[in-house]
Amino acid sequence: MSTLSAPQRIALLESMLAIRAHEEQLAALATPTSPGTCTSVGQEAAAVGVVRALESRDRLLTNHRSAGHLVARGADHGRLMAEVMGRRDGYCKGKSGSLHISARDLGVVLTSTIVGGELSLAPGVALAQKMGASGTEPGGLTAVFFGDGAACEGIFHESVNLAVTWRLPLLFVCENNQWQAYVRRDETMPQQHVADWVHGHGIEARVVDGNDVEAVHDAARQMAAAIRADGRPRLLELTTYRLRGHFEPDDQAYVDADELRAWQARDPIDAQAARLLAERVLTPAELAHVKDRVAATVAAALDFAQASPWPDASELTTDVYA
Repeated sequence: MSTLSAPQRIALLESMLAIRAHEEQLAALATPTSPGTCTSVGQEAAAVGVVRALESRDRLLTNHRSAGHLVARGADHGRLMAEVMGRRDGYCKGKSGSLHISARDLGVVLTSTIVGGELSLAPGVALAQKMGASGTEPGGLTAVFFGDGAACEGIFHESVNLAVTWRLPLLFVCENNQWQAYVRRDETMPQQHVADWVHGHGIEARVVDGNDVEAVHDAARQMAAAIRADGRPRLLELTTYRLRGHFEPDDQAYVDADELRAWQARDPIDAQAARLLAERVLTPAELAHVKDRVAATVAAALDFAQASPWPDASELTTDVYA
């Protein structure tokens, strides 16, 4: 039985639908000569479940598949699209593309395209929170999102070690999507779960079905509460799957077709919609209305982004350094 109210459960579904529609629109725009993007299609439950369990005082650091985290956090679709298109009205005035977006007003410190780059900075952000640095709020925590590929980097263990040693309010969120760019996870790591690697660091870790948005939300809420209570870091590993390619456009010729079909049958959005329909939390007509609302939002965002002006050449060196 879900601990969430009906409106909350519907909101989780709508947020996932918004992420999917946003990223599919960006993927449709991608060509070999236009800005591409790394989508998180298939991973929406992981992003929404965790981000919706956090508070406004918390800080987020994410990776190259950041749109899901940003949309779940409440980012404006139009400003996100404008940023990817290099337009002035984007979150970073068109200078970050899709791979380096930060949104200070949302508490999103950075998006790193360097594999594991966000892991190297997360302990510093959490330390600032612990020390009560200017701009932080008491009781805030840092959530850092990374994939199984980043977990294979040495910086992962360095960051976990530092977080444990300094007792930092840091939630490590591993979105284990089975792929490391174009390489299958089991080709680079002997264990099935990243969580197995952190027991020696003395950190509490949980593995959750990353395609079940309510299970993710429940686990993230519990871990966030525990971090606020004792100030110690935790790791949450979410098993999911990247349904689209590494970087758009990508024909996924390297992906086993049977494996892809099996994970498509576990689509997190379809699963949540089916659950809410079966439990009569939503009617088919209400679900259709939610989908129409999301489609209208994304269409308006595209219009906004395409109408946004290009930055002036005089702005080339502005806002480069803090």
